[in-house]
Amino acid sequence: MTTPDPAPIRAFLDERHVAVAGRYGDHAATAIATRPVPESDAEARGEARALLGLLAAADWFQPIRTLDWRACCLAREALAAASPLADAVFALQALSCVPLLLADNAALRDRWVPAATTGRAMGAFAMTELEAGSDVGSIRTSARRDGGDYVLTGGKTLISNAGIADFYVVFASTDPRAGSKGLSCFVVPADTPGLRFVGAQVLSAPHPLGELAFDECRVPSDHRVGAEGRGMALGLATLDRLRATVGAAACGMAARALAEALSHARERRQFGRPLAEFQLVQEKLARMATDLTAARLLVYRAAAAADAGAERVTLEAAMAKAFATEAAQRIVDDAVQVLGGRGVLASHPVDRLYRAVRALRIYEGATEIQHLVIAGQLLRGDA
Repeated sequence: MTTPDPAPIRAFLDERHVAVAGRYGDHAATAIATRPVPESDAEARGEARALLGLLAAADWFQPIRTLDWRACCLAREALAAASPLADAVFALQALSCVPLLLADNAALRDRWVPAATTGRAMGAFAMTELEAGSDVGSIRTSARRDGGDYVLTGGKTLISNAGIADFYVVFASTDPRAGSKGLSCFVVPADTPGLRFVGAQVLSAPHPLGELAFDECRVPSDHRVGAEGRGMALGLATLDRLRATVGAAACGMAARALAEALSHARERRQFGRPLAEFQLVQEKLARMATDLTAARLLVYRAAAAADAGAERVTLEAAMAKAFATEAAQRIVDDAVQVLGGRGVLASHPVDRLYRAVRALRIYEGATEIQHLVIAGQLLRGDA
């Protein structure tokens, strides 16, 4: 089994994507999966910077530059199977570049996107706050005009790459009375006075995460991404396109878990015969494989629609993200069950996947939010 395997999703791929899938799978297996797994937050932060350079040198970020969503999904599948941390590095470069690619600020785009996609700059996407997760309209970080500048005041939490990023794509309120319609988006370089890394927030899986503070942080008005008050629309457009890639990452983790379970079932003997001969084990393996294939079809349907130029892929992306991440959680859990005691050893790949996969059901829109999005589309007749 190769990851990503183009055969089950061939109907959604062009010939060039089949070649890309092979290249990504080979490089991830030989250059990414073989790297030591960080054991501490400090090690994870250092490894994330090292992975940025490694991925850039092998041109993994090219589909971000060209907004090739199927190639982005193939990249995330391959990386997540090999290293959830490497997948996170790719995801954050995409999250920080896509708003710049979708907006009309050519100077910001030309300054940061080439640097990010060649590994010279690490990005971060700073939207979440203590009281503003799913409810983006509750963002309290403010950006007030002061002459030719904006002055940002407030804080962000649960921000990936906080403390190691070179630039932050920050969402702040320029009109608090307008709620979500008063949000704007800014690029804030990491060395901007008034921007402060408060501290790390440590996850059970290696992943650089932390809090940021904006203490009268002054940025020039030309650092605004898109029009004032259009930050919510820009953020949603970015997430609309990237949600399918979260599903792809989930599929990569699930594929690795299934491969580990298959290998173990063939080799492990109990009661005088391989585990693979027991029907209850076969039932788990069958369900895992079926869920994985269904998830991948939903993911690449959404990515193909985006690549075909669909203005919105809200329904497709929500279905893909919700189903794939929930399915991946089930698949990884079943893999742990098949492996038994070995599956809960901290050093085993399946245990690491178990810790890493859980966050995918939350970030970039929790499963419950995706279900509300899907229902809303159905009730409006947009499906």
